[in-house]
Amino acid sequence: MIILPKFALFVDLENCGAKTPTFLNVLEKVKIRGDVLLGKVYGYTDQYAGLKEVLLSNTFTVVPSLRHGISQKNNADILLVIDALEVAYTNPLIDSFCIVSGDSDYTPLVGKLKSMGKFVLGISRSEAASTIFINACNEFQFLENVGGRSRKPASKKKAVAEEKEPLDEAELNKLIESILDEQTDNDELYASELKGIILRLRPDFNEKAFGCSTFGKLLDKLNQKYGNLSVRSDNFNVMVSLKQAAKNGGAPKLTKENWVQAFHDRLEQYKDDGFDRINPSILKADIQAVYPDFSERALGFKRFSDLLKALEKAKILKVEMDEQNTMLIQVP
Repeated sequence: MIILPKFALFVDLENCGAKTPTFLNVLEKVKIRGDVLLGKVYGYTDQYAGLKEVLLSNTFTVVPSLRHGISQKNNADILLVIDALEVAYTNPLIDSFCIVSGDSDYTPLVGKLKSMGKFVLGISRSEAASTIFINACNEFQFLENVGGRSRKPASKKKAVAEEKEPLDEAELNKLIESILDEQTDNDELYASELKGIILRLRPDFNEKAFGCSTFGKLLDKLNQKYGNLSVRSDNFNVMVSLKQAAKNGGAPKLTKENWVQAFHDRLEQYKDDGFDRINPSILKADIQAVYPDFSERALGFKRFSDLLKALEKAKILKVEMDEQNTMLIQVP
């Protein structure tokens, strides 16, 4: 029997931002790992009104931001810590916590939760993530990556519509691919486990809506149409995984002719997702996810920083240093 983690999700909206697609990506990231039993967002103001429907449909508790004085941000931080500890002590069902904020002030909280046997997943923008907080968590994800590195950007209307309209076959196949791509420990999932994850993400899912009497038949149908899934039987269990070609995404090549446009497109996606600054390592990892053979030397650069300087000269981006003397990329 598969035992699913039970999550409490605490979101610092100032860190997460007001973009509905980004917030949905965070939810998807956590729901793929387990059930979200409790969710709270902090610092809610009218500027986040676009999130109202998502918050209500996912039964989040909203802690508003009442601006008064310069200590308001600290007040929200303290409330998050108090609420997380209260849940840890009073709700034995919850064994996992997700904290969407990279503030090092939360490091003692992470340490306390871990000492109680809780799993802690941290998520934050790369520009705001503290190294101390990152290392304290059991697992940490940069917010820029939670939507999937190779995922193509969706329009704002489509992102909202996906929460309202039933999935079609192409969208379901893409969802299954993103779920399987998240499985870092195992290459395969039981079909029953995969269906459970889909239902957590899309409670309205039903294989009969796709003309199939069983989930296994639906997987076979998708595989025949798109060819990116591997479906096999193992002692009366159906196992599902991504074919190697699908994992590599067709392995496109980055050349001296197309590399500038590739970087420009990726930076535009960051901008559309609401990120003004990112860590260079995020950009490089995202490019490598789409172009596995990427090497700055193959493009005529000795170091990745030299490549960034060339892009800065072409006014594609701007390189700057933060207060900790860490290099950041400013998205124009």
